[in-house]
Amino acid sequence: MAAGRDLLPPAPVLWYNVSMTAAPKRETMSAEAFLEWAEAQDEGRYQLIGGQIVAMAPERAEHGHVKFQVAKALEAAVSEARLPCRAFVDSLAVKVDDATIFEPDALVNCGARIPRGSLIAPNPVIVVEVISPTSTRRDLAVKFTNYFRHPGVQHYLVVVMENRTVIQHSRSEGDTLKTRIAGMSDRLTFDPPGIAVSVSDLFKDLDSAFSD
Repeated sequence: MAAGRDLLPPAPVLWYNVSMTAAPKRETMSAEAFLEWAEAQDEGRYQLIGGQIVAMAPERAEHGHVKFQVAKALEAAVSEARLPCRAFVDSLAVKVDDATIFEPDALVNCGARIPRGSLIAPNPVIVVEVISPTSTRRDLAVKFTNYFRHPGVQHYLVVVMENRTVIQHSRSEGDTLKTRIAGMSDRLTFDPPGIAVSVSDLFKDLDSAFSD
């Protein structure tokens, strides 16, 4: 790793053999019913995990700033590469199965244009979660295994604001995943779809945007 050695030890590429089979769970709400229910709510954001409705915690200003910068950086990279992809922030959800729907902080969807009223990303290639104290366990464990059960997801980014690092999980050969920890001077490569972004761009203006 080129930077951040004072924050993290040297990070070799790690390999995981991941089973995509989930243990059976009692479902209390289907994905279709959840989407209909969620649209009818006057406030709040929710996810569906194993058929259970889970409320998403309120976000601090810096969290919103970082995920916006992530989406901006990904959209700029997609535009520069002239790919049939779009970056989204805080909108489209990822449907893992009929009992699990996540709403990532940002994502890149590739392929045909998405219908205007869509709630679900049809082909999410990159999904991003900006870590917060209330979501750490869920983002690092539950979402890590479940996102890769979606056949379209190729990369899962966990953005850590505390030490300004990014954990990048990417599909490799077969059912293995490659993991990298990147610091502020590093560059992240996503293939597919064929783009790259600088880690520093994900945290752009974070120091100057807010008062202490």
